[in-house]
Amino acid sequence: MKFSVILMLVLLACMAITGAVFAQSCGSAGEKTDATAAESKGDPQTTPATTTTPPTTAPATTPATPASPATPGTAPSSAATPPPKVIAKPEGNPQVILETNYGNITIELFKDKAPISTENFLAYVRDGFYDGTIFHRVVKGFVIQAGGFTPDMKEKEAKPPIKNEAANGLSNLRGTLSVARTSDINSGASHFFINLVDNKRLDHTGTAPSQYGYAVFGKVTGGMDVVDKIAAVEVAGKGGFQDVPVKPVTITKATIVGGQPKAAVKVETKAETKPETKPGELKAEKKQIGETESGTQTK
Repeated sequence: MKFSVILMLVLLACMAITGAVFAQSCGSAGEKTDATAAESKGDPQTTPATTTTPPTTAPATTPATPASPATPGTAPSSAATPPPKVIAKPEGNPQVILETNYGNITIELFKDKAPISTENFLAYVRDGFYDGTIFHRVVKGFVIQAGGFTPDMKEKEAKPPIKNEAANGLSNLRGTLSVARTSDINSGASHFFINLVDNKRLDHTGTAPSQYGYAVFGKVTGGMDVVDKIAAVEVAGKGGFQDVPVKPVTITKATIVGGQPKAAVKVETKAETKPETKPGELKAEKKQIGETESGTQTK
């Protein structure tokens, strides 16, 4: 009898223990299910703390977007490369406009190659010396010459003659300007001529008087058609001179483009004074530069 009671008590204890374990298991499962359901709904309070907000910048593996070009007029950033220094360009060659009754002729002067001749010419322009003078000598296929005669063939008083710069390496090509002179190498003053063709025989080839040549100091950059019109005018002898235009070709005004700059160099002149020009000297000069009285080339 005792044994039966004890067995019954043991069975009841086992049943009680088993029920408690089962109840605990069911409760744990229910809690786990509720947590999973809450997480799937996205409740902010139940979202795992490991979830973070997506980065606002692109990942390191994404190529960097090129920086937009700087807007003109805006200051560069401190990281930008500073702009290169602007180097002032050297002053250009002087230019002179000869206004004539046949049109305008624009001339560029070679101040680097012929500084003395350039400054000499500019000095005459500044003084208004050429205003009202004429192209007193026109030889077709050769040159047109001006620089000091009035329409009535009166020569104006010029400055002292200058040093001949014919050895400057420039050639007497079509459209170039050169200093006119007599057989005296350093007798050039106010007179100049424009080459109508390539006159290389007037270039410097030696130190002898017959080889020294005529100094090129500029070129026509505008109005070469005007030069050719002048070259085609009718000419005749006048007052002991040959090849003088029948109808005067007048330089009404000579002007330096951009104003009247001050003298850049001191004009080097000859020690002796220029002799008075006589009618026969133009003929001698003409022969000196390779022309006969009829205008054909000498041999």
